[in-house]
Amino acid sequence: MTAFADQTCTALTTVSGCDLQVPLVQGGTTRYANFDYAASAPALAQVTARVQELLPFYASVHRGAGYASRVSTDCYESARGSVARFLNAADDQVVVFTRNTTDSLNLLAACVPGDTVVLDVEHHANFLPWVKNGRRVVPIADTIEETIQRVVAELCTKPAALLAITGASNVTGELLPLERLAWIAHQCGTRVLVDAAQLAPHRRIDLRTSGIDYLAFSGHKAYAPFGAGVLVGRRDWLDTAEPYLAGGGAVRSVTADSVEWAPAPQRHEAGSPNVLGVAALAAACDALAELDQTTVLEHEQYLTHRLRYGLKTVPGVNFLRIWRDSTDAVGIVAFTVDGFEPGQVAAYLSAEHGIGVRDGRFCAHPLLSRLGVDAALRASIGLGSTTADVDRLIDAIAALVENGPTWDYAKTDGHWNPTPETRPFGGSDAGAAPCGF
Repeated sequence: MTAFADQTCTALTTVSGCDLQVPLVQGGTTRYANFDYAASAPALAQVTARVQELLPFYASVHRGAGYASRVSTDCYESARGSVARFLNAADDQVVVFTRNTTDSLNLLAACVPGDTVVLDVEHHANFLPWVKNGRRVVPIADTIEETIQRVVAELCTKPAALLAITGASNVTGELLPLERLAWIAHQCGTRVLVDAAQLAPHRRIDLRTSGIDYLAFSGHKAYAPFGAGVLVGRRDWLDTAEPYLAGGGAVRSVTADSVEWAPAPQRHEAGSPNVLGVAALAAACDALAELDQTTVLEHEQYLTHRLRYGLKTVPGVNFLRIWRDSTDAVGIVAFTVDGFEPGQVAAYLSAEHGIGVRDGRFCAHPLLSRLGVDAALRASIGLGSTTADVDRLIDAIAALVENGPTWDYAKTDGHWNPTPETRPFGGSDAGAAPCGF
């Protein structure tokens, strides 16, 4: 760690749970070190404040004359502007609110009038839905450059309606050159969808200059964990497709024998919407837009490099990488530890050190198979991450490799757990644990 000894890095902004104390199996408590931002990020302080402010006014939107309903409607509809500004959406791109990225991609899949080309690097959310209208899978190569050439060959061989690609890998964080891919696709008469679930929380995206036609991301990965997501994209496909859900709010008029559907976004937002979730998502977009992007990038890169440097010194740690020529990635480090199953390492980190990481196949089974591993560990960094967190994780992995765990662990139904489990999680004997399951 000497290469970084003269540097410090604290959290960029306040997130919920930054001072959370969690129990350890050996007794006592410690501050929780969260390295699972890529799965679900904690709420920003600004997001929590926005939700608390709106809660007393929560009411039905669009069809209520009461003051609370008017306030809720205004918050819901103005949220579209926050999202559009955050992404610098083009004039012909509409903002549709959904539950999450998966919901957004399934919605769009029902609107695409033709084949969709995907890479085998994708998260399941951007892989499984496209089979509905014809999915053509391009296998990735060892380099980004050769992978792009394979995409070019596929699009030139047979026309496709859509190219659906990840903005940043949810396994390794590696980025593809989105503007270049969008230009290539457009030369072939193909539109581009970007799964930005991992990209949007880390990097600013400009839809006007990038050429991206459609983009989806989740609030729960962008510091707004209140159950809302978004699909932003060109209006024409969305206006002519069948409504995602048939119900109130998606119509202009209904008779016993006919229905006139509303255009997008209302066409795909039937039912009572998630007003609080949408307000939270808008607050996150506003807050992220206010952060200095140079500072955000430096914070993320410093901690990511520190983590990689530290883990590299631990014998038996192996990093996952997709392309040998990739030069940019968001704050995600995926790795394995020789002699230990990823689930066992994750259970050890949680139980003995109060550190949260992700283990498994990350809903990216084709990619994990291509990388030659059954499962791995993933440590992801966010705005609340600190140098102290990174050093705790490095030290904990080093201690595991050198001395092994100090507690017993057993695998039951595919999951590793400490035995005995001494920490409260809920129920009548939960003690101070929340929720009271």
